[in-house]
Amino acid sequence: MASVLVVEDDPVIRAALIEVLTGHGYAVKTAHQGFEALREVTQCPPDIVVLDLGLPDLDGLDVLRMIRGISRVPVLVATARDDDTETIRLLNAGADDYMVKPFSGGQLAARLAAVLRRSGPAEDAVDRQPVVQVGELRIDPRARTAHLAGRELALTRREFDLLAYLAAHADQVMSRKRILAEVWQQPYLEDQTVDVHLSALRKKLGEKASDPRYLHTVRGIGIKLVTSLS
Repeated sequence: MASVLVVEDDPVIRAALIEVLTGHGYAVKTAHQGFEALREVTQCPPDIVVLDLGLPDLDGLDVLRMIRGISRVPVLVATARDDDTETIRLLNAGADDYMVKPFSGGQLAARLAAVLRRSGPAEDAVDRQPVVQVGELRIDPRARTAHLAGRELALTRREFDLLAYLAAHADQVMSRKRILAEVWQQPYLEDQTVDVHLSALRKKLGEKASDPRYLHTVRGIGIKLVTSLS
């Protein structure tokens, strides 16, 4: 039985979600504030989080970013904010999916099941990859760590997933659409999603797009991690 943490401050909506998700076979825990949600994720990690953005103590987007700093747990955001800019912000901050209110209980249960299916196999595939050593860069998919010149890099979940994916396909040019389909498992996202994470990765690797060492952009085609360093 999968466990769901519902982060929702409205008691009526919270009660309705408990009833729906329990009826679909989920074990449900709840939190009505952001700090309470962070404590639950840290002390008793759920299998997935349903996160409302309008919380009384913290903005839900900030809660999402904090969760991503401490956990890989899948997060489905429930929001009334329906615009492309907000969607891109949520996905770039680490949301695995989002739903715009109002929605039915059946839709929510189906989305949760889909996110859980996507998150499990993708992470298992990464865990089977061997350690990759390129120059001073060492990527360990099983430990989910990356070190540069012996110093561990502080990568977000998506940044690590992107780096590990490029390492698994080293010296191959991977298109943004393929990366979105295989790393994010959401091919309908904008290419900008990849570029935002790529820019953050380059900064942490101490390189620039104009002067790359590891991550090279092939204009009009995609990105590759090179193993032949000059």
